[in-house]
Amino acid sequence: MVRQFRQILIWPLQLMPLKEDAAVRAHWELLEQQQDADAPVWTALTDEFPDDPAAVQERHYREFVTFLPHAQRFLYGERASRTTRTSYGDSPIKIYRRRDVREVRVTMTAGAPPLTLTIAHIDLYFFFDVDVVMLVFEMAGADLPLSTAHDLIHRFGRAYPSGWAASGEGANCPAKVEWLDERGKVLAVSDFDDRAKFTAAVCRSIAPAIAAHWEFLLKPLRLNHEDITGTLRYRQLEHYRMPMMVYLAVDNPRGLTRADYVRLGLAVPAFNRTGLPYSEAFLRDFETRYCYDRYHDPARGGDWVDTRVICTGHTLVAVGDVGEAVFTDPERGFLAQFRHQIFLVGMIAHFHRAALLMMSDRLVSIITRLDVRDHDSVRSFRRDIREMQEVFLRFSHRYWFSEVSDQAMVRDLSRMWSDHLALKSLYAGLRDEIGDMSHYLDSDMLRRQSTTIVRLTVVTMLSILGTVSTGFLGMNLFAMADQPASFQLSVFFVVLTVTTLLTYVVLRRSQPLSEFLDAVSDPRAGVRAHLSALVRVLWSKRRR
Repeated sequence: MVRQFRQILIWPLQLMPLKEDAAVRAHWELLEQQQDADAPVWTALTDEFPDDPAAVQERHYREFVTFLPHAQRFLYGERASRTTRTSYGDSPIKIYRRRDVREVRVTMTAGAPPLTLTIAHIDLYFFFDVDVVMLVFEMAGADLPLSTAHDLIHRFGRAYPSGWAASGEGANCPAKVEWLDERGKVLAVSDFDDRAKFTAAVCRSIAPAIAAHWEFLLKPLRLNHEDITGTLRYRQLEHYRMPMMVYLAVDNPRGLTRADYVRLGLAVPAFNRTGLPYSEAFLRDFETRYCYDRYHDPARGGDWVDTRVICTGHTLVAVGDVGEAVFTDPERGFLAQFRHQIFLVGMIAHFHRAALLMMSDRLVSIITRLDVRDHDSVRSFRRDIREMQEVFLRFSHRYWFSEVSDQAMVRDLSRMWSDHLALKSLYAGLRDEIGDMSHYLDSDMLRRQSTTIVRLTVVTMLSILGTVSTGFLGMNLFAMADQPASFQLSVFFVVLTVTTLLTYVVLRRSQPLSEFLDAVSDPRAGVRAHLSALVRVLWSKRRR
């Protein structure tokens, strides 16, 4: 029996860029504008560290000191920003919370009794200068059969169904999910069984629709491909299964089998609990790859508190003994660590991955729009790539760090999350892609400068011929000093026109002229090669 159950969903989404002429510069400002000022759905969270030290909760203090200084500045900012002193400034994270949804009623399968769980909080995390928002959803339950916990982990947290059963229910989804307010009134209901809605969205927009209850939670945010008007839009970044964290306080953790841990960690459904869900060969490295067993030793007795943490990247599951206060204490125990320190480690890891995927998607979009035959497209491509370089540079210096804590468990879980989410390889790949684009732009700029210098050199050399011919020893071939001013002015404009035309022709033929000069300067080239190069100057078509 699971005496205490908690599930935290962390759903990263890509925000669509705001228009350049928009009156606001940040997405959270637009969120505030699009709400009823008298009864806003989303309200900004205040500082967890008030001016009065007596009001500080110990779990928040423990959370703060867990992290290294650079991670502290990212998560909390610096209070010195409220004075005239120069400092890091406020945290780049903006958090908004909605409090109208208090409970969730879940019906796992058609005809099954509904299960009601308490919602701890529903938050939106915005990040300065990064077009990513994260929906954080935490719910809690008590006295659940282990099979029910398995089903919640497997079924809950799906943005849309992957298919439908013969009965019409969404595959691997709850039969019904209902959001309830504090009086028990239903605010929104899932529509996983609405096959027409989801298939129509794919046919119409080549993009999936989102289930109705998740759409309700995200309002006023709208899917980018929806026809409904709205400037605060998002699109999916990853799989329809939301990343999750799960806390289980059970009667006897030593009674759980290897198959139970595999199902919990890999979010496998609970049917056929008598054996492993996958082959033994496939699961041979499950413990070494996914299990953090620093505090897991079932054979050890005495006052040993057996606790096992399983981290697969997509899922983190912590299992412990409900009878041990060190595991269930919400202020000083593992539960407090799970909801605060470990949650923030997971949030940082998934934010890093979401930001990298967002920038990679933006880079692909920039390249897709490039048309090398269109000068405007090439110009926009250069501008967009330069902007991407700036965004990546700011992300690297403000948000990217490989170590967040020196506390052993937090540090180790951070590394496991990073490895399973392949953050370092994603970062290196994106850095190389942007570096290749930067190298291309630099090479193109040098090529254009080289071409300009060649043309100027050709014009200068041909100008020397006329200058020396007419100005040698100050000689004047034409005595214009005695002519009327009107005649002199006419001659001036004629000469100016002829000179301009000659300069234009020379510039138009600068490339073959440059090749002609190269041929003349080559001692190995004969007269025939010189004449051939001259013919190309006079009659060859201009090459692009």
